This record gives sequence, structure tokens and C-alpha cells, in this order.
Amino acid sequence: MKKTVEIVWLILIGLSIFAYLLGYLKYINYYVVALLLITTFIKVQLVIYYYIGLKNVTLKYRLIPTVWSITVISLIAVAYYLPLDKTF
Repeated sequence: MKKTVEIVWLILIGLSIFAYLLGYLKYINYYVVALLLITTFIKVQLVIYYYIGLKNVTLKYRLIPTVWSITVISLIAVAYYLPLDKTF
């Protein structure tokens, strides 16, 4: 179990550094934002399963934070991509 948590920690650090470097280098376009939102969802799921400890509980308890994170990330995506529609 300790080895798994260490690997998850390294993945979280790697994804965070990746997101930081994209922002620091100002390499942001619409596809990169989608990629960052997907990696954010992956990071949230890793934290929920391994650090909060919901990996071995019933599905209904795992769905609550998962649905919450999908909702928040979807709202961020809508807020980011909504100004693209300038047809009026």
C-alpha cells in the first residue's frame, strides 16, 4: 500500500508541474485548457481514492465527490468556453 501511495503522489506532483509549466510558459489555447481540466479531474480522483480513502467503500459514497468534481470542472469549462460563441 505504501508503494502505491508513493506512486500516486509522484503522479500528482508530475501533473501539477505540467500544469504549472503550461501556465508559466503561457502556452494556453482551447485544447490545452481541456487537457488541464481532464488532468485536474484525474488528480481529484486520485486524491479521493487514495488519500481520502474512498477506494474501498461502496459506490454511492464514491459517487458524491466524483459528481461534485464533474460539476465543478464542467462549470469551469462552460465559463471558459462560453465567450467563444459570438454569433448574434
